[in-house]
Amino acid sequence: MNSPSRVPAEEEEDDHGEVFLDESDIIHEVTVDEEDLPDADEDVEFADEADDSMHIFTGHTGEVFAVACSPTDATLVASGSEDEKGFLWKIGKGDWAFELKGHKDSVSSLAYSTDGQMLASGSLDGIIQIWDISSENLKCTLDGPGGGIEWVRWHPRGHLVLAGSEDASVWMWNADKGAYLNMFSGHGASVTCGDFTPDGKTICTGSDDATLRIWNPRSGENIHVVGGHPYHTEGLTCLAISSDSTLALTGSKDNSVHIVNITSGKVVSSLDSHADSIECIGLATGSPWAATGSMDQKLIIWDLQHSVPRSTCDHESEALNCGQDGVTSLAWLGESRFLATGCMDGKVRLWDSLSGECVRTFSGHSAGVQGISVSANRDYLVSASYDGTARVFEIAEYK
Repeated sequence: MNSPSRVPAEEEEDDHGEVFLDESDIIHEVTVDEEDLPDADEDVEFADEADDSMHIFTGHTGEVFAVACSPTDATLVASGSEDEKGFLWKIGKGDWAFELKGHKDSVSSLAYSTDGQMLASGSLDGIIQIWDISSENLKCTLDGPGGGIEWVRWHPRGHLVLAGSEDASVWMWNADKGAYLNMFSGHGASVTCGDFTPDGKTICTGSDDATLRIWNPRSGENIHVVGGHPYHTEGLTCLAISSDSTLALTGSKDNSVHIVNITSGKVVSSLDSHADSIECIGLATGSPWAATGSMDQKLIIWDLQHSVPRSTCDHESEALNCGQDGVTSLAWLGESRFLATGCMDGKVRLWDSLSGECVRTFSGHSAGVQGISVSANRDYLVSASYDGTARVFEIAEYK
């Protein structure tokens, strides 16, 4: 393709920026085969990439923000998008999809109840909708927050729904009755992460105000506020809670990860090896290991007993925007030693936590991956992307 010749500055000024060419200006004529030209809407960065996905969901018309696999049905997936829609769809069944209608802004978060009977869809319109999976009906609508929903979680043993909002509040409802139960107030900025402890007795929430708050779900009492030195200096981005409900791991924009004793509210350890914002945290099942992903293009596997990195997994990218190829999401593959990461370069990668080696790279997305989820039988990994699709990759050999 010929580039226009650069015109001297004084000529640009004389011609008021207009440049006219005639046949005498042609130096050499090049014949170009049209088949060699990229399509107008083709992203050159991802041109000629292989597509390793075995199923692509294309029902959305905007960026896909969230994806969640059912904990009981290995083929059932929910996805949410900036197109104000959520969908239920099934892996391998491209002719079936159920639209989650009613939201008036981006569907930003999705979560199945532990028993798989219900799905909560949270939106930037401040509304949470509860869907009955077996009947495919809207069971109830939960409202109250004055800002967009940042995340939604279910109680580990019941149909209680917890959600954090951009308006600095946290809300809890009974989904069976569609009833408001409690509002937790105290954060000074958007509540960016949170969850029930696995024993269901406590709530932990993290905020852009750089604090972690620990709550009594029944009374609404704020038991502890964790903030200031030696804790985070910038907003929290992600949170994970140990299976015995004793420790909360939090990641922040300040590049650090801290471990907090939930009972005492004290910072017991700090994990400092990343060089950019922490975007995701995941705890291994059955071993004292944690994984953290960061915008510094690294996944770090941590030995929590000694608070040291076990292995550092570098995400090398061939993409043109290599300065923005951070790790946005991660998921351990059940109780196996493998875990997956979703990245801004559009790739999904599988890692061996013992060796730190990348054992598989899945291509297919033409833009960054926003989130990933693992199917109930561990056969499939589903990813949500800025490219407007959700893709399914087969991972059965890595159980």
